[in-house]
Amino acid sequence: MASAVTGELSAELRGFREVQRLSYACAEAVAAQLKPGVTEREAARMQREWLYERGVRDWFHRPFAWFGDRTAFVDFKIPLQFFPTDRRLEAGMPFILDMAPVHKGYTADIGYSGCLGLNPLHDKLLADLEDHRELILREVRERRTLRKIYEDVDRLMVRQGYANRHRAYPFGVIAHKIDRVRERRWSPTLFGFGTQALKGLASDALHGHRDGWSPLWSPYKFSDHPPRPGLWAVEPHLGFRGTGAKFEEILVVTDSKDPEQSAFWLDDDLPHVRRWNEGAV
Repeated sequence: MASAVTGELSAELRGFREVQRLSYACAEAVAAQLKPGVTEREAARMQREWLYERGVRDWFHRPFAWFGDRTAFVDFKIPLQFFPTDRRLEAGMPFILDMAPVHKGYTADIGYSGCLGLNPLHDKLLADLEDHRELILREVRERRTLRKIYEDVDRLMVRQGYANRHRAYPFGVIAHKIDRVRERRWSPTLFGFGTQALKGLASDALHGHRDGWSPLWSPYKFSDHPPRPGLWAVEPHLGFRGTGAKFEEILVVTDSKDPEQSAFWLDDDLPHVRRWNEGAV
C-alpha cells in the first residue's frame, strides 16, 4: 500500500480515491445549483440523481443535506433529526452536503461545507478546520490512541472557541472504518444506510470486539487503542452559535514503520484543501 505522498497508490487505493473524487464532484455540482428556496430534501435528491446518472447503485448511507442552524445540529436529540427536512435555503445561510456512495465496490463518505453567499463566520470555521486535519494526521502517525486523538481534537476546538458537533453523531464518532463492498446492481437500505455496508461494519465491530479494537472512532473506552490499519472516513465538525462546518475524507492507516507511509490522507486535491492552499478565507 503505497503513500499518497509519492503519488504511487495501489490499484485498490486508486479505486477508493476515484469514488471519493466522484463524491466531491457531486457536492460541487449540486452546491453550484443551490439557490434560495431549495429544501434539504431537494438537495439530497439532487445528490442521489447526480450519482445515479454516473452509475451509483449502492450506498454506505444515502445523501444528507443540512441548512442553517441544522449545520451545527442545534437541538438534535434523536437520529431521525439527521434526515433531510423541508428547511429552505436562504441567502447567507451555511449548508453541508454529506454522501457515502458505493461505486464499483469501493466506498467513500464525504462532507462538503458551503454557504449561499457571503458569511465571514462560516469562512472562519472552514479556515480553522485546517488545523484539525494536520493534528489528526500527526497524532495518528505518532500512534496515539483514537480516544486520545479525539480528546486532543476537542481541546483544539475549545482553544479555537468552537463546540464539538461530531459528538452529536451516533456514538459521538469523529470517524469510522470503511471497506470494499461486494458490488450489486441494487442493494436495499435500512434507515438510509446500505445493508451491504452495514454488514461489513458489523463484521468489523464483531471481530474488533474480540481482538480489542473498534471500527468506530469515539470518545469512549472501546476506542482506547492505536489506529487500526485500514481506511477511515474522518469528519471533524465545528459549531458556533448555529453555524456548523466540517470536512469528511478518507485517511489511510498502514502498519509501515515509515512515518509518512504509516498514515496519509488519500487525496490532497479536494475542495477544502485547495481552499486552504489558495488562502481563500
